[in-house]
Amino acid sequence: MSEEILRINGLSTRFFTEQGQVNAVEDLDLRIERGDVFGIVGESGSGKSVTARSIVDLIESPGQITDGEVWFNDPELAETVRDDQPEAVDGDFVDLRQLPDETRRSLRGTTFSMIFQDPESSFNPSLTVGEQIAEAVEVQQRASANPRSTRARTQSEEYSLGNFVLSTMLPSQKYVTEASRKRAIELLEMVGIPDPVERADEYPHEYSGGMLQRAMIAQALAGEPDVLVADEPTTALDVTIQAQVLDLLSDLQEETGMTILLITHNLGVIARMCDRVGVMYAGEIVERGTLADVFDDYVHPYTEGLLGSIPDLEDAGGRLDPIPGNVPSLLDHEMEDRCYFADRCPKAMEECLDHPPEYDAEGSDQHEVRCVLAEMAYDESRAVPDDWFATDDRTPLDERDEITDDERAIEERAQTQIEESGGETR
Repeated sequence: MSEEILRINGLSTRFFTEQGQVNAVEDLDLRIERGDVFGIVGESGSGKSVTARSIVDLIESPGQITDGEVWFNDPELAETVRDDQPEAVDGDFVDLRQLPDETRRSLRGTTFSMIFQDPESSFNPSLTVGEQIAEAVEVQQRASANPRSTRARTQSEEYSLGNFVLSTMLPSQKYVTEASRKRAIELLEMVGIPDPVERADEYPHEYSGGMLQRAMIAQALAGEPDVLVADEPTTALDVTIQAQVLDLLSDLQEETGMTILLITHNLGVIARMCDRVGVMYAGEIVERGTLADVFDDYVHPYTEGLLGSIPDLEDAGGRLDPIPGNVPSLLDHEMEDRCYFADRCPKAMEECLDHPPEYDAEGSDQHEVRCVLAEMAYDESRAVPDDWFATDDRTPLDERDEITDDERAIEERAQTQIEESGGETR
């Protein structure tokens, strides 16, 4: 079994807005192995990008990471912080959430790097692409001279601590050196930019969408990261350019051995790139496992719905089977304590009115699913009525003016379960 590089426990991220508290990521657990490509897939609004930003510690106000641990496997970092913060160290793992802000910031670029969704808005339009990539290289180079930061793989005697202090005190000292500019050109060539020397002197608006995405990948690789977070790296690109970008990421992963966390809504991208996958809905991972687990032996109806929404190339005239309804509101006061997918689920049963834990699915020790169907078969006699979620009036029986037979049967069976369990709900 491969060595784990990330252990994420109980990660929760909230946004405190005028409308109320938004539960964007809810008690997330995740294990990512070194050198893997782990994919997170789900509809827009399911919490994928917030999860990625939470791991990289890029949540801005009014957002806040309210709970959880992010354990990162780095023996050198563990040895560096062990004396000052022993509670943040467990063997070779370090809980990044317990480190000071300054230390966490130093990990961005040199240890964690991110490809953002929209390269056009991520580059500074007033600076050349080469200059911006060279700045990222420079930061990585100078980090190697800082004894309290993580190590940089590219070592150079030119970047000493004395040079760093000198450059910050004397305006005449340029921040970006010629060595960093040359490295930026090498990175542009690495990601397949034609004529990289000339292209380095061009501005972002002079690049096509595909080239700008490649340039962003080059910038993300400038710090030679251990973990690359790719958030929708093929968004708004035509299928030919998408294929080129995915091939590039795959080649770079094989060449460098870095770990990739791939965020996407495209199951085709997941199937092409990933070793393991997590299906996300309403801030939770509802199913996770290997590609075979999720694509061939899925359990959760949401996973089944996503797969059913993919066009069948062998049946060009066939109709798509979209998932009815919409992703639910993540406002805390509107989220009920139940399976969040129940109101859209064709197999919702009485048990789904309680919030399900994660179950181990049969067939694989890596396959886990947050659905009661992992423990029991669908029973139509226990199905939730079609109109159960169509009304906001779900007050107790004794307060209802009118009660349907189905609602009465559900309430009575639920009460029987509570009594048989000694007064505790499931």
